[in-house]
Amino acid sequence: MRRLCSDFLKAADTRRVTLLSLLDMSAAFDCVDHSILMQRLLSTVGLAGVVLDWIKSFLSDRTQQISYNGQLSAMLECPKALC
Repeated sequence: MRRLCSDFLKAADTRRVTLLSLLDMSAAFDCVDHSILMQRLLSTVGLAGVVLDWIKSFLSDRTQQISYNGQLSAMLECPKALC
């Protein structure tokens, strides 16, 4: 966070435009076809390389578990159709 703030301040001091893109890595990804998402991130947004690999890694081999009243459910893999 310090590095981010420092970079913003340096850019502002030199009157450079700064752009920050935030990704909400939440359950919303479970409602999207991941192969189409990856293709669009590459072709439309221009994400590639390490960034695209990181997102692909986040979307693969996902599990879910529920905690309720201090009890944990069994760990389940997300269905491949969604993950």
